[in-house]
Amino acid sequence: MLTVFYYALALTFCAFFALLKWNSLRYSRKGMPPGSLGWPFVGETLKFLTQGPDFMKESRSRYGNLFKTHALGCPIVVSMDPDVNRYILLNEAKGLVPGYPDSMRKILGTNIAEVHGAIHKRIRGSLLSLIGPIAVKDRLLPEVDEFMRSYLDNWGGKVIDLQEKTVEMAFFISMKAVVENEPNSFVESFKATFDSMALGTISLPIKIPGTQYYRGLKAREKVVTMLRELLAKRRASSATHDDILDHLMRNEDGKHKLDDEEIIEQIITILYSGYETVSTTTMMAIKYLCDNPSVLQAIRDEHFAIQQKKMPEERISWDDYKNMSLTRAVILETMRLASVVAGVMRRTTTNDIELNGFIIPKGWRVYVYTRETNFDPFIYEEPFTFNPWRWVKKDLESHNHNMLFGAGGRVCPGKEWGMLKISLFLHYFVTRYRWEEAEGNKQLMKFPRVLAPEGLHIRITNY
Repeated sequence: MLTVFYYALALTFCAFFALLKWNSLRYSRKGMPPGSLGWPFVGETLKFLTQGPDFMKESRSRYGNLFKTHALGCPIVVSMDPDVNRYILLNEAKGLVPGYPDSMRKILGTNIAEVHGAIHKRIRGSLLSLIGPIAVKDRLLPEVDEFMRSYLDNWGGKVIDLQEKTVEMAFFISMKAVVENEPNSFVESFKATFDSMALGTISLPIKIPGTQYYRGLKAREKVVTMLRELLAKRRASSATHDDILDHLMRNEDGKHKLDDEEIIEQIITILYSGYETVSTTTMMAIKYLCDNPSVLQAIRDEHFAIQQKKMPEERISWDDYKNMSLTRAVILETMRLASVVAGVMRRTTTNDIELNGFIIPKGWRVYVYTRETNFDPFIYEEPFTFNPWRWVKKDLESHNHNMLFGAGGRVCPGKEWGMLKISLFLHYFVTRYRWEEAEGNKQLMKFPRVLAPEGLHIRITNY
């Protein structure tokens, strides 16, 4: 009996090492970047998701600024070189197209971050007409202002979970722009399903009941069903609406006209892209302002100066918004220091390509990891210091290595809409309230998402 056990143990070890060897040979190619592919099938996903920046730094110290790994179900070359990253983002035509992991691609569908070429041009044109700078100035600004005035009312004397409130704010304001006048029951139900879908986008793509990926796929099915029903309801009604869904349905411009499936994908894209980034940046901006009283006072001065020129119920104008220069700098510095966006994915579509002296096989993902660029002392003096004035004095927003919103033809089409939401939240928050962190707040997580696992609680008093 003991002999059988030893034979079984020996076979298990042999099978294990054979799998490791197979995994290594499967992706082996002469001239590729160095690195480890980890375990068969799962690769280094666990390290990638749980150790994040430390995993990246450790890998860079062993292999250099370009190294290979296997995470989220696919082989990946990670680039941590600022100049190489810029080259990748500006050379889509050379076979470096968006290529997000299967978990994100299959859950989010045909979104603007995934498509390229003529399809990308058409979808981007449609999005710019809906949430681009002109739409923000002419149509969306009054909506955002009205929402923030109401949403931030009567917070004095309360202890709130800032993370919960900013997530709620970011979703509801985007949802209101997409579909106006829907009952709260529908919006809340849709949000719960949408949240489940979003959580599955950064996960190992194993389609087994109980996994986050499986739950994300099922949630996507429900989201699509709810949006189809909403489209059908709109078509059965003669009423018109001044919202994004109505604009998508009535768009007769053949250049940007979309079918129903594309309309659904557009809505998912708009809600997803502006949701997490806006909520997280808003939460972290409030935290950094709390930790830096001199910046907070300067922000208050900027917003009180705007407020003093207006009647009590007068709306914020486009000129007012454009005068919030320090506020804009606070937002950019928050995104940099918190690394709200850690990087973007590309995929090689042509033959094997050469990158910085290495060969990247066709079909591999390239992770443009921009997080470390945010802390490069040659670009940002004292990079771990919260200093929004650096953006004002040196005009860093137009710097070659500022990739907070992407680069080239991939700069986020909703950038200005997102900036407006956060700016107006800060306007009403800092002019109405003082706040301090409540006891018991835990450490923040910074990768793969920036979040407070147990919330970020603050005690608020009227100003």
